[in-house]
Amino acid sequence: MPWLLAASCLFYMAFIPSYILILLVTILIDYFAGIYIERMEGHGRKTLLWVSILSTCTVLFIFKYYGFFVGSFVSVVQLLGWNLPRPVLSIILPIGLSFHTFQSLSYVIEVYRGNQRAERNFLVYATYVMFFPQLVAGPIERPQNLLHQFRDWHEFSYVNVTAGLKRMAWGFFKKLVVADRLALYVNDVYTYPRAYNGLQLTIATVFFAYQIYCDFSGYSDIAIGAAQVLGFRLMENFRTPYYSLSTSEFWRRWHISLSTWFKDYVYVPLGGSRVRKNRHIFNLLVTFGVSGLWHGANWTYVIWGLLNGFYLVFGWLTKEWRDRLFALFGLQEDTRIRKVIMLASTVVLTCFAWIVFRARNIGDAAYVFTHLGSGWNFHQIATEQFLLRQMPVAIASILVLEIGQLWGRAVSVPNLIQKLPLPARWTLYASLVMTVVMFGIYKKTQFIYFQF
Repeated sequence: MPWLLAASCLFYMAFIPSYILILLVTILIDYFAGIYIERMEGHGRKTLLWVSILSTCTVLFIFKYYGFFVGSFVSVVQLLGWNLPRPVLSIILPIGLSFHTFQSLSYVIEVYRGNQRAERNFLVYATYVMFFPQLVAGPIERPQNLLHQFRDWHEFSYVNVTAGLKRMAWGFFKKLVVADRLALYVNDVYTYPRAYNGLQLTIATVFFAYQIYCDFSGYSDIAIGAAQVLGFRLMENFRTPYYSLSTSEFWRRWHISLSTWFKDYVYVPLGGSRVRKNRHIFNLLVTFGVSGLWHGANWTYVIWGLLNGFYLVFGWLTKEWRDRLFALFGLQEDTRIRKVIMLASTVVLTCFAWIVFRARNIGDAAYVFTHLGSGWNFHQIATEQFLLRQMPVAIASILVLEIGQLWGRAVSVPNLIQKLPLPARWTLYASLVMTVVMFGIYKKTQFIYFQF
C-alpha cells in the first residue's frame, strides 16, 4: 500500500509538484470528517457534513471558478454603467481537480448516509483518493466499489495483466489514432470558424463528436486497463453512447460515473421525479446546468448542460405525442425503421450540443449554428490538403472503431478472440499495436478532460 500511494504521489507531482499540498488538504478534511460524522449523532452530523462539503468545494471554487464568477459579475455591473476593475487570479488549475474532489465528496456523503464505514487507515483513504490510473480523469469511483480493494491482497495474475494490457491498447488506439488525428482538423476549424464554409463546419462538428468520445473513453479504457494490470476493478464509464435511442439513454451510457454522481447527489436530493411536473423540470435543468458548469468555467459549458437538460424535458413531455405519431405510421417500438429514426435524431441533437461545448465562446457557437447549412463547397473540400492527407486514415480508423463496437455489442469480444487459434490472436494484437505505432499522432495533445 505505501508503494502504491508513493507511486500515485509521484504521478501527480509530475504536473506541478507543489499542488500535491492542495490534494493533501482535501484528503485531510474528508478523512477526519468521515470519522467524526460516523461517531456523532443528531444535527452535528449534518453540520459537519456541510463543513466538509463547503471546505472541499472552496478549494475547487478558488482554482476553477473564482475568475469566472468575478468576471461575470464585473461584466453585469459594467452593463449598468459602473466601471469596476477586473481582478485576475493568475493560477493554473490543478490537473483532475474536479474528479478527485467529487470522489472525495462521494466518500463523505456515503459515510453520512450510512452506506460506507469511515476509513480509519489514513494510507488506505489517501490511496483511494489518489489512485493514479483514475486520479486525473476518472472514472469517479464510489467508496463501496474501490475503497475495500486497497485492503484486499492482490496476487500476480497473468489473466488480469494480459486483459488489462489489451484494454489499454484499445484505449491508445482510440486516443492516438482516432481522437488526436481528428483533433488536427477540429482545432483548426473551431479556432477560426468564420474562415470555413458550412460543409467544413459540419465535418468538424461530426469529427469532434468522435474526437471527444474516443479521447475520453480512450482514457477510461487506459485507466481501467492499468488498474486491472495491478489487480483492481474500476467501473465502466462508457457503453457505446452513440447507439442510444434517446437523450436520456445517451446519458445512461456517457460518462456513467459522473452521470450517476449527479443523479445520486444532486438530482435525487432535489426531489428527483417524485415531485410535481414543474418541480421535476426544475430538478432536471438544475442538475444539467450544474453538470455543465462542472465541465468548465465558461458560459458555453453552462448552456451546453442546460441544452441537454432541455432535450430530456422535451423528450419527457412529448413522449406520448411521439408514440402516437409513430403508431399512426405503423411504427411500433420494436420496428427497425423507428429505431433508426430515434438513433439518428439522438446523434444529431447530441452533435448540436457539442457545438456549444467545443466553441470558444457564445459568438463562435452562434456562428457555427447559423452557417452549418450554407456554402457547401465540395470543390473546396476536394482540394483541401489536410483532408486529402488525413481523411483516409481518419475514416478507416472510425470504421475500425465502429466495427469493434458493433462486434462488442453482439458478442463478448474478449471471449471470442480467446477462442481463436494462438497465431490468429497474436496477429490481431500485433496489428493493433502496429496501428497505434504507425498511425498515432504523437504531438503534445493532452486528454480533453484533463482541463476539467
